[in-house]
Amino acid sequence: MQASLTQRIPTTEPKTSPPPDFKSLEPRERLIVALDVSTAAAAGKMVAAVGDSALTFKVGMQLYTAEGPSVVRDLVASGRRVFLDQKYHDIPNTVAAAVKEAAKLGVSMLTVHAAGSEKMLRAAVEAARESNPKLIVLGVTVLTSMDDSDLDKIGVRGTVLEEVVRLARLALDSGCQGIVASAREVSALRAELGDSFAIVTPGVRLPGGSHGDQARVVTPAEAIAAGASHIVVGRPITEAADPAAEARVILGMIG
Repeated sequence: MQASLTQRIPTTEPKTSPPPDFKSLEPRERLIVALDVSTAAAAGKMVAAVGDSALTFKVGMQLYTAEGPSVVRDLVASGRRVFLDQKYHDIPNTVAAAVKEAAKLGVSMLTVHAAGSEKMLRAAVEAARESNPKLIVLGVTVLTSMDDSDLDKIGVRGTVLEEVVRLARLALDSGCQGIVASAREVSALRAELGDSFAIVTPGVRLPGGSHGDQARVVTPAEAIAAGASHIVVGRPITEAADPAAEARVILGMIG
């Protein structure tokens, strides 16, 4: 993997650590490319193919389970930013310990389930603050594969939107710098909670593209227009004949 990630990408991060301004990000800072593959070799090939069209890459459960922390170390060493999407959800001490280990790897962003309780969220935030104050902890609200009927089946009353807003408020009140939610809820979140936090939106598809297993999807332009600070794009880029060109198309949509 290391050999595939030797080209360093310059970043725009300042040397000091002022509060992040999520409203003034450039398009390349908003785009997160999901490395939903099962080997470091495939990940390295994809990163090389995307080139400097993206700065941040998501390492999720599949790749992390297959390759472990080395794949994160290699990405960070090559100059890429890593969004570690493990969606931690456990007792506070366990989550705090995991966040500390993630911080040691040099990740820029990571996820915890907002439903894990205020205690768990605060433990995660405090662990990140102690280990790396620049690490962004995001509270996951309602998965984009879920709809109202799915919530009802697990005993959650009310609509997806109501649950997203409730969990987002809990995450922010507990110290998280942002949340993860479908762009379909972003406008309501901004209206209810303001614009001083990150909203990372998965379930982003190009116009006319397949929805796959996602229930609540939008286009890149719709997500940013609604108020999302970042979008996570996987298959439209990773399955394209020319991933870098596809990434540039998306950058044009959100620029």
